[in-house]
Amino acid sequence: MMTREERMQKIELYGKGFVQLTEALKQFPKEMWLFKPSPDRWSIHEIIIHIADSEANAYVKCRKLIAEPGKPISAYDQDKWSAAFHYLDQSTEEALELFRRLRLLSYKLIKALPEPIWVKSVSSQENETFALDDWLEIYEQHIPGHIRQMKKRHDEWKQKCLK
Repeated sequence: MMTREERMQKIELYGKGFVQLTEALKQFPKEMWLFKPSPDRWSIHEIIIHIADSEANAYVKCRKLIAEPGKPISAYDQDKWSAAFHYLDQSTEEALELFRRLRLLSYKLIKALPEPIWVKSVSSQENETFALDDWLEIYEQHIPGHIRQMKKRHDEWKQKCLK
């Protein structure tokens, strides 16, 4: 379990996710957002849509952990969602706006939670104990992880252009 200070620091980083993402996106030319180095790897466009779907799932998980501690919460299969919802046909602008709103609502909620809520907010996910601190750890790192993935995609695109 995190200390209150560690948690508050992570909450602030979590709250900056939208700004981190939009600032990072400025470095990638839009003409390369659909580039895929292989069929099984996501383009930047697909990563953006995934981020919105992931945040929608995170929004629900957070609230379930708080309102229904001890009850199971389910994971989702991101690859199945990508295929089923035709990520390439979706709007990145709308996905970014959805992400912005969901992240802001969750940030405001968790920032104001009293300490006892963090302790009792535990559920099971896929036969593992899953606490609100675990949720925060995962989603605070989600955007930085995808920014690294986007940078890699950009590097792969530049290498392809040089050939």
